Amino acid sequence: MANHPATRQQALSALATEVHDCRFCPRLVEWREQRAADPPRRYQDESYWARPLSGFGDPDARVAIVGLAPAAHGGNRTGRIFTGDRSGDWLYAALHRTGFANQPTSTHRDDGLELDGVYVTAVVRCAPPANRPSPNERNRCLPYLERELALLGDCRTIVALGGFAWDGALRALKALGNEVPRPRPRFGHATEAEVGEWGVLGCYHPSQQNTFTGRLTEPMLDAVFSRARKLAG
Repeated sequence: MANHPATRQQALSALATEVHDCRFCPRLVEWREQRAADPPRRYQDESYWARPLSGFGDPDARVAIVGLAPAAHGGNRTGRIFTGDRSGDWLYAALHRTGFANQPTSTHRDDGLELDGVYVTAVVRCAPPANRPSPNERNRCLPYLERELALLGDCRTIVALGGFAWDGALRALKALGNEVPRPRPRFGHATEAEVGEWGVLGCYHPSQQNTFTGRLTEPMLDAVFSRARKLAG
């Protein structure tokens, strides 16, 4: 069923509805709703999503991008992962430059952004305090990532944005029955690992901590997505 294009989109949509209704982690529920109730002045006139985020993109994607979690005033506000924050500015600009996105910006859910050949998701679906989910919160959320990857029937390449996403991707692939190599592959920028029938490609997270300091540059980010396209075939 997952490999049939018509039913794949239906299954992803049904999973998205399930994700949006999730309240499994009391600390994250409280935090995401508190941030929405007390936003910064620049967002005080906006209505926050303040719910968990599903992945989104091309259901026939050959590349999946996995991040850490939504930002408190980014995806938690807009209702779409990597949308409305500086990390998203970098991500979607790079996807546009490398032919995966029809436009270089993403500001809200209905802004016209379309992804081609790529699906964007995360390990944890609620904005966590200090961007640090607990191990238990990660484990409760991982089945959503596992199910998304299983439904993306044409996808066998993952770009993991940061070490947390790298670890989460390996855990999800193992849960899907793929053998993780020993010693366990370590995260690094442009590091590649074969996990069963999947290829996993590491990339520094496009956070301000990395982009402002020059640890991650636009050419470095573009090179990762160009490599991902090549790996995906």
